[in-house]
Amino acid sequence: MPNLLDIKDRISSIQNTKKITKAMKMVAAAKVKKSQVKVLSARPFSKALAEAFVKVLSCTEGFSSAGLKIERAIDNYPVLMQKREQKTAGILVITSNKGLAGAYNANVIRFTLKKIKEYKEKGINVKLFIVGTKGVASLRRKAQEMNVEMVQTYTKISQEPNSSNAIVIAEDLAQSFVDEKIDSIEIVTTRFKNMMSYKVEDWKILPVDDIKGALGDDTKEEKTIDPLMAFEPDSDHILQKIVPMFITNIIYQALLEAVASELAARMTAMSSATNNADEMIRLLTIDYNKARQAAITQEISEVVSGADALKN
Repeated sequence: MPNLLDIKDRISSIQNTKKITKAMKMVAAAKVKKSQVKVLSARPFSKALAEAFVKVLSCTEGFSSAGLKIERAIDNYPVLMQKREQKTAGILVITSNKGLAGAYNANVIRFTLKKIKEYKEKGINVKLFIVGTKGVASLRRKAQEMNVEMVQTYTKISQEPNSSNAIVIAEDLAQSFVDEKIDSIEIVTTRFKNMMSYKVEDWKILPVDDIKGALGDDTKEEKTIDPLMAFEPDSDHILQKIVPMFITNIIYQALLEAVASELAARMTAMSSATNNADEMIRLLTIDYNKARQAAITQEISEVVSGADALKN
């Protein structure tokens, strides 16, 4: 017969766990609303910037650094626009700093390992730039096993990323590209769909050949320039401004999408955990009542047996 005290202690433990999961669900639900607004508000600007970038790029026949003041690697747009033989791929992996978000981080890690394997099969080396402590912890051992270098990690980015975070990451990636340590840049992140779902995606940044992949299927890739459009002072100076803005904005958009996806995943996971706790409490309560009833019945039987023995 089950021990009544053990069942009661287990019910109490699950009730305490339920309080935590319910609270985490409510916090995630409150934050995901704010993150959703940020993501949806940022998407139109990102798409418009990408379309403007493609327009300017389409009317530029060559790239020249003559007359340009280059202080940062990300300002060196002539080098960033070079399409060279791919010997080493740079991958920015965006994960979270916290767990308890279901399979969110596991899905991103699994996708990243698949990409690394594909590159290795083509004879291309891989260098990783990782956002989030979960990604760093999960990929460190795997990176050593697969002979992949972790160039930079970013574990201080909060659940409210800002443009400053994106600028730091963009400069690190651009510096590696300019120094020819990597020959391409892409992001493994999640695209927020709704409160219940997200999709792990691979966004290519450099070389610029897949604007749609980074900013959505409805992004227009216009190959012709408006005949009324004029550049002042010239297209080179315009590109020096728009290329850093374009790269930084994609990274910022990826961070926003990832945070919203993580919060949605956590809200769903904590909701399921709370429901499971309710079900376990219900089943344990039934077991407790059965055990209690059995104990009472046994005590009554013992009293009756004792009374019969006294009569005899």
